Order: sequence, then C-alpha cells, then structure tokens
Amino acid sequence: MAKTRLSFLAATLVLGAALPVAAQEVIRSAYHDYQIETIADGLEHPWSIAFLPRGDMLVTEKPGRLRIVRDGTLLPDAVTGIPAVESRGQGGLLDVVPHPDFESNRLLYLSYSKPDDDENSRGTTAVIRGHYENGRLTNVEEIFLAESVGRGHYGSRLAFDADGYLFITVGDRQAPSRGDLEAHPAQDITNHHGTVSRIHDDGRVPSDNPFVDVPGAKPEIWSYGHRNPQGLVIHPETGDVWVTEHGPQGGDELNRLQPGLNYGWPVVGYGVNYGSGLAIHEGTRRDGMESPTHFWIPSIATSGLMIYTGDRFPMWRGDVFVGGMRGEQIARLTLDGQEVTREETLVQGVGRVRDVRQGPDGLIYIAIDGDGDERTAVIRLSPVETR
Repeated sequence: MAKTRLSFLAATLVLGAALPVAAQEVIRSAYHDYQIETIADGLEHPWSIAFLPRGDMLVTEKPGRLRIVRDGTLLPDAVTGIPAVESRGQGGLLDVVPHPDFESNRLLYLSYSKPDDDENSRGTTAVIRGHYENGRLTNVEEIFLAESVGRGHYGSRLAFDADGYLFITVGDRQAPSRGDLEAHPAQDITNHHGTVSRIHDDGRVPSDNPFVDVPGAKPEIWSYGHRNPQGLVIHPETGDVWVTEHGPQGGDELNRLQPGLNYGWPVVGYGVNYGSGLAIHEGTRRDGMESPTHFWIPSIATSGLMIYTGDRFPMWRGDVFVGGMRGEQIARLTLDGQEVTREETLVQGVGRVRDVRQGPDGLIYIAIDGDGDERTAVIRLSPVETR
C-alpha cells in the first residue's frame, strides 16, 4: 500500500498565501511566479471546463446549461440539446469531455444528475454523448446510468484513457455511515454507490473489467469503496488512474486506482462525523482495503484534478493539481513515482475552486463556483518569470 501523508507535514510548502489573491499583482510560488487573469465572468455555478481542438472553451453550469467561451468572450447563448437535469442541491449538469477523436467524430460526453420519480432520491448519475456542431448537441444517447439512490454525492467526473476507455465516478449518494459499516452500499458491488466505472466509448462493458464474471456485480465497476470522487485524471505517461474524493470532516483523499480494489469507505479513513467530531471508521487501515496515497486534515473539499504537461510552467511539469472548494485553493503535489513528496498551496483565497484544467496554450484554467455574493468565474494562471 502507498505511504500516507498529512497535508501539514514539514515537507509541505505553503507559499504565496499570506495576502488575498486580489491584493497581489504577482504571486510567488516555489518555482514560478504567476498572475491571475479573469477569462469569463457572469457564469452560474460553473462545474467543469473542456477545450475543443479549434479553440473554443466549454463550461458546464449546474442549473443545466453548457456555455461557450470563444476568443475570450462568453457567448450569450447556451448550447442547445442538453437534457433536463436534477439541479437541486449538489445535482445538475456536471462534467464535460470531448471524445479523444473529437475533431473527426464531433462526439461530446456529459455527466449529470438525471431526474427520476423516486421521492427518496434526487435522481442518479447519468452519462450521455451527442454530436456537437455550431452550438447544438444532436443524436443524444445515454451510455451510462448509475444504479444509486440518494440526496447528493453524484461523483460524475469523466476521463478517457489512452486506449479510449471512459472512466466515470459515482459517489456514495450520502448513504448513512453508521451501524454495520461493511453493509454500507459503497462496500456492495451489486450497485454503483461509491464506485469508479470503466466502459467503452459507446457504453459497452469491456470484457476485462474486474467484476464482469462475478454473479450479481455491476460489470462496469473498476474500483469501489469511495465516498464522493470529484477529481479524476489519467496520467499521460504511466496511464495510472488517479482520483480525489471528499472525506467527511477531514480525510479528503488522493488515490491511485487499480482494478477490483476496495478503497475503504466508510470502514477505514481519516475523517470524523460533522459537528460532533465522533469517530466514523473502525480505523485508518485494514487488510484488503487500500490506503490513500495522500490525504488532507482538515479537508480542503477536493474537486477538479489535473496533471500538468505543458511548457509554460516547466518546473511544474508532471505535478498533480488538486482543486479545493472549502480550502479555496489549489494544492500542487509533486510525485516521485507513485508517492507524494511535496505539497504547495497555490491561489489561496481565490474562491471555491470547482475545476482545474490545462489549456491548449499550456496555461492553467480554473472554474470558481461561488454561492450568493461570492465570486463566480473562469480564471487563468499565467507565468511571470521562472526562478
């Protein structure tokens, strides 16, 4: 099992965070100084960012709109053809990713909370794909529908690997973590609660998925025992699948996924019950359950996840960038193989970071999801100098 680390270890660097971001023209970090530019204002609860080959940026808004940013301008009209979403609470229109061969097939993939008639549920995680052209989504088809019931924790991150398989996260849907912890639905592979699934780009189940031949199991499942994984990325060099997931009060996790393994929620973990601080888990480790590669106490409310591969911030190449909503920050993690050796806090105080993506220009784009009078925007980090 990978070695665990607290985010406040002595090796952790927390630089450039002494003053609010708005008060700084140039923000210092361990290797690169940078500035923050606003790319798009006027969004409503942006959740995900995606870039298309010819330069457009797509942004999902939780109420159910897919917006286009073109040449630095947020276009007034949303993309048409988006299905109805369950937009209460944590639900809504969530992730968006283009197909790896988007330029030739024009296929766009979206995850969202699909409404249903169950009075005890606020819908379930669904994934659709459609043909995107000129601000329209047509020939829409559903390729994944999670068997899960609950009030929130939809997961909903999407990522393609180099072989064209689509990975999908689904949260535990806020199922209570009390009583017999091993009976929790996130520990039960006959449903999709607290799982990461792997499918073909058209929704078919790969024949080599780990539970294909297990009676009663959901054959899409790749890994299980997750709480609410809202960050997902495939390492461009190693092919490793990385996820970040929300802990309760403390215990956010970064995990490297391997097929068929159990990541422990809620039997093991590092968090406690909200408010009371009482124990949830039976401990922090257990045979047969994976320990996180890295975890945070207190929680930063992990969100979007990215591995930087560009040349605008060369000293950050290969680093993992983790969005934090409650922490209003990005955690930059340095990997040595499969171990986190250093953490640095970037853009602290910028707002609730919902997503972080590398643009085709090698710059870093961040979706800020504010509530009420809080800031809501897409911003960008640009280098000032390299030291």
